[in-house]
Amino acid sequence: MNENIMEVHRITNAIRELIKLCGDDPDRDGLQETPFRVLKAFLEYTEGYQEDPRLHLEKTFDIHQKGLILIKDIEFYSMCEHHFAPFYGVAHVGYIPREKITGLSKIARVVDGYAKRFQVQERLTTQIAAAMDEILEPKGTFVIIEAKHMCMCSRGAKKSDALTTTTSISGVFEERAELRAEFLSLIKS
Repeated sequence: MNENIMEVHRITNAIRELIKLCGDDPDRDGLQETPFRVLKAFLEYTEGYQEDPRLHLEKTFDIHQKGLILIKDIEFYSMCEHHFAPFYGVAHVGYIPREKITGLSKIARVVDGYAKRFQVQERLTTQIAAAMDEILEPKGTFVIIEAKHMCMCSRGAKKSDALTTTTSISGVFEERAELRAEFLSLIKS
């Protein structure tokens, strides 16, 4: 317990120093509790490290489904590992089952579990797809993520309308253009 208290003091003191370096007074009204709030926020932003997101997919059902299962517009928030700036958007996750299906909310939990880590969008996309492939063993998986990155919108290039899209496909989606077209038309509808 004392070790944790020492860590909290060390980190909040570092955040106070960062506030000073940026040109403000960490003791002024409004900033006095900010170092602790920042620490708590970062622990919440990165709570995905406290779980193995793949485990959500282990709850499966014996329902015979041969067609595409698609959950689109799964909202997520993540932290860019390069600048610790937020990026946020939606994930579209689809698969064609072989034998197992999982609950729809389980897929959203997988997205959150990987998003709530220090991330890059490219890795986030492939981690979601790899978890689906590994646990559900579907005929194919298709993941598209569309996100805005504050490290690009509010600093650096300062392109506030830029949207980044990443994809990961496997199995029958790699082999069959008509399945890719079906997936893409459904996420646009």
